[in-house]
Amino acid sequence: MADDTGAVEAEEEMVLSAPPEEEKKQKTGAPEWMCTFSDLVTLLMCFFVLLFAMSTTQQETYKELVQSLRSALGAQAVPESGTREGLTMHAVPSEEPSENQAIDELGGMIEKEMEDIVSEVRELVLFNKLGGEVSVTKTEDGVVITLSDLLLFSRGGAKLSEKGRDILKKVAGVLSKLAYHVKIRGHTDSSPISSPLFPSNWELSSARASTVVRLLVKNGVPPQYISAEGYAQYHPVATNDTEKGRALNRRVEIVYERDSIARQFADMGVGK
Repeated sequence: MADDTGAVEAEEEMVLSAPPEEEKKQKTGAPEWMCTFSDLVTLLMCFFVLLFAMSTTQQETYKELVQSLRSALGAQAVPESGTREGLTMHAVPSEEPSENQAIDELGGMIEKEMEDIVSEVRELVLFNKLGGEVSVTKTEDGVVITLSDLLLFSRGGAKLSEKGRDILKKVAGVLSKLAYHVKIRGHTDSSPISSPLFPSNWELSSARASTVVRLLVKNGVPPQYISAEGYAQYHPVATNDTEKGRALNRRVEIVYERDSIARQFADMGVGK
């Protein structure tokens, strides 16, 4: 019995123990965690490559910045490298804007004010369907509102028509909101005129400008901000050789000069 029991135990032990060849097969190859580790190392390598590329780009950008500063300032003391030396910020003794900054701010405000004037007049023109008779433009000198003499006056006269009177009243509603000096300029064509009232185009252009001034003042434009000027035929905008050109030259201009707007802002302390 003892011999049989020992034989059975020896047989079971032989069955449970793995053969040497199978153990070797299980131990071959890298551990499973090596795959994750390899991915991590690869990602870290890509990350440091990107950091190196970014640092190289910043150095090139800094060199371009130094060269630009040298060209603009004519200074030779700008450091060649080193962000600490090159970009050190020194304390500013005063928080007040520089003169150039004040000038830029004033210029921006003047431009915006001129654009607002142009916008309001264009709305007036569109609302009253005056596209062919009233126009407004912004030039380097200021804002020019042009009214055709066909809208305002009869040929060779300085008396306002009913339609011209109504339109000027609406224009006065816009101009009365503005505390800037405005010039009313009268222009004629080159056709000569000689009458007891208007011996020449000088008198005719001046009379037309004065008539417009009186109506604008009567309708709310401050008289201290307005003046009348006559230019006769000496500032044409078209040729006087054709009827169409002469019609364009016969006009009244309402002019807001850039300098007058700037002076008003200066008097208000803007930009200081």
